Amino acid sequence: MKLSTRRRGLITNGILAVALLGGAGFAYSALGAGGSPADAVVRTVTATRGTVTASVTASGAVESALSRSLAFGSTGTVERIYVKVGDKVAKGEILARLDDDAARETLASAAASYEAAVDDGTATTALYAAYVKARNAYRAALREVEGTVLKAPFAGTVTALNGAEGGSSNGSSGGSDASTGQSAATGFIELADTGRLKLVGAFTESDVTKLKVGTPASVSFDALSGVTATGKITQIEPVAATSDNVVQYPVTISLTEVPDQVRLGQTATVEVVTGTAENVVTVPSSAVTTAGGQSTVTLLKDGRQVRTPVEVGVKGTATTEIRSGVAEGDLLVPPAATGTSDQQQRQPNRFPGGGITGGIPGGGR
Repeated sequence: MKLSTRRRGLITNGILAVALLGGAGFAYSALGAGGSPADAVVRTVTATRGTVTASVTASGAVESALSRSLAFGSTGTVERIYVKVGDKVAKGEILARLDDDAARETLASAAASYEAAVDDGTATTALYAAYVKARNAYRAALREVEGTVLKAPFAGTVTALNGAEGGSSNGSSGGSDASTGQSAATGFIELADTGRLKLVGAFTESDVTKLKVGTPASVSFDALSGVTATGKITQIEPVAATSDNVVQYPVTISLTEVPDQVRLGQTATVEVVTGTAENVVTVPSSAVTTAGGQSTVTLLKDGRQVRTPVEVGVKGTATTEIRSGVAEGDLLVPPAATGTSDQQQRQPNRFPGGGITGGIPGGGR
């Protein structure tokens, strides 16, 4: 038996009406009177008691706190080189020597002239002038001979050698650097004290205001996993260096304890603790919003979200000290994370970290 078109329409409309009424009833029961979908489930975090540490960081390269570019005091041909790159030398040790035959001949002649001038005396103006001239020539010739020998002014390690036996005392570009393998030195020999190392880090203008000379620092190394060193700030440059419109100040950190694996030129990161607060009320830093110099949080009270001004103390990367406005155990509603999918929002009992409390407006905690 075929149904009429009018009867089929009535049946279809009836089915749609029942479906709409069922959906409305479900939404009402889920939201409660006056509720909204966004308020059905609230993600919260709990204020706890603990320690907050604030720090600033910068990167740089390890370098010697004492280094010198050494050059001969005379010109001539290199007769002998006694060291190679990587050698450790003592203070006063001879590193290289020039052929000094010509210099010694000049010295002998100057010494004879000086002795004759001394014998002639200085009774007249002319004799005195001759004496001064001979004396100065002798001293210059003596310095020339002394300049043919290159000595270490301090104990250290040879980091570069820019010359060869038989070559010029001015050196050449054929030397190599112990840390980089490249010639970057300007002297005949480069010497560095590898036991006294430092790191120059560039700190932003906001971070440098928190630093003081003498403040301890910790250093980690990009190429040495798990290896750290300690140090302290020894110099803060008063003049900034600007790069890509970013203002930064060079800060020197002298390393006080250096692991054996650390080498010159290695990239490192320095961290300086600028503040610590112990046994204080802490909240996740992401839960604090600061605008116009006023910090606020959103508290969950009796199922209602209440925007509350707070006084913050030490600000760490993960947590922030709250001095007033929040008590230990209070529930806070952090700002909604950007990029949260609708599917994630519809999963009320699955929140990151497991420490989240759900609440329905009007239903309490």
